[in-house]
Amino acid sequence: MTRPLRLVAVSGGLQRPSRSAALAAHLLDLISDELPCEQRLVELGQLAPQLAGAVWRTHLPDAVERELAAVEQADVLVVATPVFRGAYTGLFKHFFDFVHQDALVDKPVLLAATGGSERHALVIDHQLRPLFSFFQARVLPLGVYATDKDFTDYRLQDEALIERARLAVRRALPLLDLAQEVVVA
Repeated sequence: MTRPLRLVAVSGGLQRPSRSAALAAHLLDLISDELPCEQRLVELGQLAPQLAGAVWRTHLPDAVERELAAVEQADVLVVATPVFRGAYTGLFKHFFDFVHQDALVDKPVLLAATGGSERHALVIDHQLRPLFSFFQARVLPLGVYATDKDFTDYRLQDEALIERARLAVRRALPLLDLAQEVVVA
């Protein structure tokens, strides 16, 4: 018997509502439409007061530890962050600094980011890919970048972006199917 994939998304957005969280949720839904999944969305903005001052993982409160464990135990990971000064948010990096360095080896990771304009679109390739390459994750072929104008009331509205998100998931399916086979084995 096959258990559903543990599909976890991490949003580096600091506010609620968040365009990054909305993009992450959209990608979670697209993947869940294709494969049986248990979804979980980790919103770092909600963890900020408990996370920001910690230096060692042993000092983290249980709520943050549960979210880190969910990321480490995920079968598939979706990450989305707003662009802040040309990179992911500091809180996003701080959270991933606590992830065990071997926890994401070979884990499929779909990269996404949001920003005020198209000029930040390379954050996926110049910032996120190197971070998840350090973890030896299987970074999925297409990332998804959205700007403020792609949203209306924190919902994706731009058809070209919606199609790119679908394409990113379609191209990822062979790797996600492999992840599902590992779950079965």
